[in-house]
Amino acid sequence: MSKKLPRKTLAFLIVGILILCLILFFRQIQEFLLELIAAFQSIETAREYIAGYGLFAPLISATLMIFQSVIAPLPAFLITIANGALFGFWWGMLLSWSSAMLGAALCFYIARFLGAKHVAKIVSQPVVNKTDQFIQRYGNYAILIARLIPYIPFDVVSYAAGLTRIRFLGFWLATGLGQLPATAAYTYLGNKISAYTNLMLLGFGVVISISIVIWLVKGRKITD
Repeated sequence: MSKKLPRKTLAFLIVGILILCLILFFRQIQEFLLELIAAFQSIETAREYIAGYGLFAPLISATLMIFQSVIAPLPAFLITIANGALFGFWWGMLLSWSSAMLGAALCFYIARFLGAKHVAKIVSQPVVNKTDQFIQRYGNYAILIARLIPYIPFDVVSYAAGLTRIRFLGFWLATGLGQLPATAAYTYLGNKISAYTNLMLLGFGVVISISIVIWLVKGRKITD
């Protein structure tokens, strides 16, 4: 019977391969990242960048969403708005939501696989600690509340959740539900032309999200 590689050995092997690829293709990677940064300066440039891939545009969009979910170098809301403009409301929302869910799952299992010591190299330890305290305080509602609050980094929540004892299914469902209001609002924003209507809907989505957060927090305090 073949022996499995120890987790640490496998982790170092993966990191070594990534570093080797970075050295060999440094210039190409640098040019690619600079191109991405330039492409995501506005809604229009983001839309044009994704649309430029033609039939592969949905695949590129999904890849970018997963990429930003893992290391967050790109504004996810621009990708979501661009998807709404390119693929319509329902398909655009489904594409953004499902790819973000895949990114969250990837972060979760990266944290489970590498452990706190290595995750702290990806996300700063103080941020991880605060997020972990937040999850412990609010229990099963923590992930849902965190997803509804716009300024909490998507990847940090996913990594921190992977370091706790929370079950993946609970994390997965809370992430999916919490992502829906913002995803729907931004997709609609990209799909419609009227700025007034877009702003009204976006504001409506934000109000709903904040209301749900307040209701969950109050409910948690009452039960404490």
